[in-house]
Amino acid sequence: MLGTLWPTVDAVVRALAGKDRIRTQPTGAYAANLLGLSEQVPAKVVLLTDGTARSVQAGPIQITLKRTTPRDMAAAGRLSGLVIQAFKSLGVKNINSERLQRLRQTIPAIERAKLLQDIALAPAWMQPLLRELARDDRDNASAEKAASSP
Repeated sequence: MLGTLWPTVDAVVRALAGKDRIRTQPTGAYAANLLGLSEQVPAKVVLLTDGTARSVQAGPIQITLKRTTPRDMAAAGRLSGLVIQAFKSLGVKNINSERLQRLRQTIPAIERAKLLQDIALAPAWMQPLLRELARDDRDNASAEKAASSP
């Protein structure tokens, strides 16, 4: 009735990672889509890996594993790795206050604060954006309240 149901990208990647004992890191449009920064759903999913480079076909979706440097894999499996890869994909010109605000609304403050632990892994142009994203709204609210007090 529904036709062929294919496994999700996440299920295929988990199976590959478990079988080959590798780490993976979503990159490009896929990383941006996972964070809700892009509505584009890529037909070709690219993941960075510390294992062997290869391509896997999972129904209509092609999953490409690209071998990369240890630095690119240092934050694999953490939110910071996903954000760094999504920002790299979008580029500095396309990361605006609207997109940062969307992330601030969807990612809990505790998780956003963890971005600062991996900030040294991000390119220099991205570090101020990550600090802004990690900033706690309560800090801002208390500063504004103190400034408005007589």
